[in-house]
Amino acid sequence: MKQLENKCMLITYANSMGGNLRELEEILDTYFSKELGGVHILPFYPSSGDRGFAVVNYDMVDPAFGTWEDIARLSEKYFLAADFMLNHVSIRCEEFQDYLKNGEASPYRDMFIHWEEFWPQAEPTEEDLRVLYSRKPGGPRRTFKLQNGEEVNLWCTFFEEQVDINPHSPATQDYYEKNLKKIASYVPLIRFDAFAYASKVPGTSCFFVEPEIWDVLEISTRPLKETGTKMLAEIHEEYHIQQKLAERGHYVYDFALPLILLHGLEFGRTDRLIHWLQICPRNQITTLDTHDGIGVVDAAGLLTEEEMDAISGIVRDRYLKDFMALPEEIRNRDVFWNSRIKKGEGKEKIYQLGGTFYSAMGCDDQKYLLARTVQFFTPGIPQVYYVGMLAGTNDFSCLERGEGGREVNRHNFTREEIEAQMQKPVVRKLMEIMRFRNSCPAFDGEFSVEEGLPQGKLHITWKKDGCTAELQADFATRAFTVTSRNAETGETLQIQP
Repeated sequence: MKQLENKCMLITYANSMGGNLRELEEILDTYFSKELGGVHILPFYPSSGDRGFAVVNYDMVDPAFGTWEDIARLSEKYFLAADFMLNHVSIRCEEFQDYLKNGEASPYRDMFIHWEEFWPQAEPTEEDLRVLYSRKPGGPRRTFKLQNGEEVNLWCTFFEEQVDINPHSPATQDYYEKNLKKIASYVPLIRFDAFAYASKVPGTSCFFVEPEIWDVLEISTRPLKETGTKMLAEIHEEYHIQQKLAERGHYVYDFALPLILLHGLEFGRTDRLIHWLQICPRNQITTLDTHDGIGVVDAAGLLTEEEMDAISGIVRDRYLKDFMALPEEIRNRDVFWNSRIKKGEGKEKIYQLGGTFYSAMGCDDQKYLLARTVQFFTPGIPQVYYVGMLAGTNDFSCLERGEGGREVNRHNFTREEIEAQMQKPVVRKLMEIMRFRNSCPAFDGEFSVEEGLPQGKLHITWKKDGCTAELQADFATRAFTVTSRNAETGETLQIQP
């Protein structure tokens, strides 16, 4: 299999560019072989919900998508990333079903976190609940009925099809060992989904609790050491957490960049961006969009609360303008322009913004291309969500089909739709910039961002062995120029929107 490279990485569902892995491979080979060095395939295992994130069985590829042979073939052409749900399993998985059937006699009984056993007094105090980092109303508890009729309360952070697992249980560690070794034999990078929620200590937020989280990390990365596979932590939270992980040598996500760029381009400012570029981790995966939307909490401390609220409001209004044009019976089904989270003291915060990044920018080609170019010049491996790569807009037809609002940003493209999107000038120019990003050796060299420029101006430079790549931009006019020079060959290249 191919190892990690500093080239553009696509992130897509197995059936979102064509209907399965074979069609995905054919489309990538035909249209994007020079634009992409790697592919992160979102959960392609049998699943009972959450579009793949409630994994039933890691031993096989969902037959609707293909086989492990398809994954192996892709891994020879592109460096691959895959997901592992560190914090939870599907309630349909073999281990949980065994527990429901056999109760106390199940070898997997302690794999699951029993609510009353977790808290010293069998129930959380008001203070415990106040400081808890909660993703849903009512807190992370759900009642299940065993086959013998007994009811048990288990920890359940996310959706109805998922139940949390205890990383300190021998049964869980066996589960980690078996499944992570399997995945690591095919991919050089595994994303640990919901990583921070796996550290649970009474009286704390139960989210990235130190030093507990480092014990969890040691346990969960142990199966990766044999193959040298890297871990990518999926954590949506303020940037200090990403810095702590990066300092220990792990890959992290730059989930702060999207909101900083949205804010900067909307208000003609570069000061927040320049500050972040100076301090951001270098061993990171950069993003502008994800299958879940656009992170907000990730920019805390880099933007003020007022700045975060201002840009969130603009994105909300753009989303709702299109949403409110839908027939009333469809509007009543679901609206997902944001999701919220409760953090200490019971305060709710906007967690993520729904919709595509292109729509969030008002479908402004100039702004969008500048945002992507800044992403490609930001330290790290650039990851591009498939909808964003095709400059996709919010797809509200999912509501007509009775699907949830999260699917607005998850349109499945047919080959014909991909061909049509690629004729758009914004996509054609994006492909040109991606080819440049993959081929210019300067991006493996030294990074610098100029200080002291007038507000709204940006100048980034990469240098290696006589080769330079420069980005000069004006966030007020959205004009930008990319220039590359090779001192040895004398070749120069210039890209403008």
